[in-house]
Amino acid sequence: MGVDYYKILLVDKNATEKDLKKAYKKLALKWHPDKNATNKEEAETKFKQMSEAYEVLSDPKKRAIYDQYGEEGLKGQVPPADAGGPTFFQTGDGPTAFRFNPRHADDIFAEIFGFSSPFGDGGGGGGMRGGSFGGGFDEDILGSFGGERPMKQGPRKAPPIEKRLPCTLEELYKGTTKKMKITREIADASGKTLPVEEILTLEIKQGWKKGTKITFTEKGNELPNVIASDIVFVIDEKPHPVFTRDGNDLVVTQEVSLAEALSCYTLHFTTLDGRVLNITINSVIHPNYEEVVPREGMPISKDPSKKGNLRIKFNIKFPEKLTSEQKAGIKKLLQH
Repeated sequence: MGVDYYKILLVDKNATEKDLKKAYKKLALKWHPDKNATNKEEAETKFKQMSEAYEVLSDPKKRAIYDQYGEEGLKGQVPPADAGGPTFFQTGDGPTAFRFNPRHADDIFAEIFGFSSPFGDGGGGGGMRGGSFGGGFDEDILGSFGGERPMKQGPRKAPPIEKRLPCTLEELYKGTTKKMKITREIADASGKTLPVEEILTLEIKQGWKKGTKITFTEKGNELPNVIASDIVFVIDEKPHPVFTRDGNDLVVTQEVSLAEALSCYTLHFTTLDGRVLNITINSVIHPNYEEVVPREGMPISKDPSKKGNLRIKFNIKFPEKLTSEQKAGIKKLLQH
């Protein structure tokens, strides 16, 4: 049979028109030459093959001739009995010899998708016939291969503008409101733009973490044929002099002497909401010891009535030297 069009499109011989179109779309997007700059020659070959396969199998008359006579029948080596139509033409070999004349691959792509290339601005030209296209292809812009892409495109949306929003641990613990002044360009009825100042109110919720985003839809500059960008504030955490954050837990490191580590020790902490905690540790504090105080960590953002833990780690300060009497005394005290 020569070329196996069904195998090229990765469909079986009972494939419906819908199956063929879906298969073509998926492969065409994968192998379009404008997407394959590093292997353009291979991509062009595959792109032409799949386009020819789709053209034949999606046309009932061509498909019937192909199924009966194979590629040879389409291309004139076996004269079909009832060939006709604009894509078959007579050759000089006789009145009954016909040959398949494949359409240009870009024409088929444009007919299916409604534009000549998914990798540029959708303007004229494109594909293997030339034209200039940028990168940044995203298959999501084409949906899930289910429908046709309209020929006319609406205004594009400008990319979001992200701004870092540093917050103290106290602000993230208690929640707060911040006011941010922005200056943006807005367009009047005639299309002219002028600068205006706006105040944005940011509600910081209890327990929010670094990376949490607050989005203000279409608060960027208004430009002709462009939908204004979103402004996105991204929460960041300022360093704290006492506490560090680990998820929903707060961690503090306390320096203690060896004597304090071996005896009863009491710590005093001021919490992020201003309360004073007095924590007595009766256990022996060894180098890897960690005291956990339940529910004294950060509020959990989904339910601020619940909190993480406060975890206290210790840095034990050992004496640099001991006298003979101190050594003897310690040895005597620690003897069982």
